[in-house]
Amino acid sequence: MITINQLSKKYKGAENYAVSNIDLVIDDQEIFGLLGPNGAGKTTLISMLSSLIKPTEGSFSINELTYKKDKNKLKQIIGIVPQEYALYPSLTAYENLLYLGSMYGLKGSKLKSLIKKHIEILGLTDFLDKKILHFSGGMKRRVNLIGSILHEPKYLFLDEPTVGVDVQSKNVIINHLKQLNANGTTIIYTSHHLNEAEHFCTRVGIIDHGKLVCKGRPSELILQQDGARNLEEVFIAQTGKELRDYV
Repeated sequence: MITINQLSKKYKGAENYAVSNIDLVIDDQEIFGLLGPNGAGKTTLISMLSSLIKPTEGSFSINELTYKKDKNKLKQIIGIVPQEYALYPSLTAYENLLYLGSMYGLKGSKLKSLIKKHIEILGLTDFLDKKILHFSGGMKRRVNLIGSILHEPKYLFLDEPTVGVDVQSKNVIINHLKQLNANGTTIIYTSHHLNEAEHFCTRVGIIDHGKLVCKGRPSELILQQDGARNLEEVFIAQTGKELRDYV
């Protein structure tokens, strides 16, 4: 499981904490959604848990491994799908995946077999030898996902994995993530698509101003919030209607 204790992050020069005193336990094989307005701290929290940035205070463990003692081992059991495309546009999809797979120590027939499997599932077989720069947003998202799961991680962190994609690509991505979860992968993801999160996640946590304001199963949160008919109405009740523009 993932255990988070009083985890906080304050960036250099910032007046306020981006993430403040988060306590949370995420069980194995959950699909846990981190929801919140722009600048609420979602990406910062995922970045700490995936060992990309160092916490200011507090601690966390994943599968009993800690950031301080087991950073390299942690990286071997997690996959990260960033919001920005982590791909080389001048290379083909196949060349990108060969390179990304090799970074995880995969090679030879095993790597080629894994690429072939995920490419077929995500409908990209006919585009394997095309350069990424010619791909649509949905196609790039799918290649981005494949590059992060080739090493079959036990824990998968996704930051807005379906942002800016067409309905068909979104459907394929979500279905593949559900299958990965059914096969044992714990998923932690952020999204602004609240209807998607309501039906995709086993539990969600809503973050606002760096603090976890509520958590639970979507159906439970809807029942607990007076007058709420869906997760979006719970979200508005917990975070307010003010615009959250930030620079």
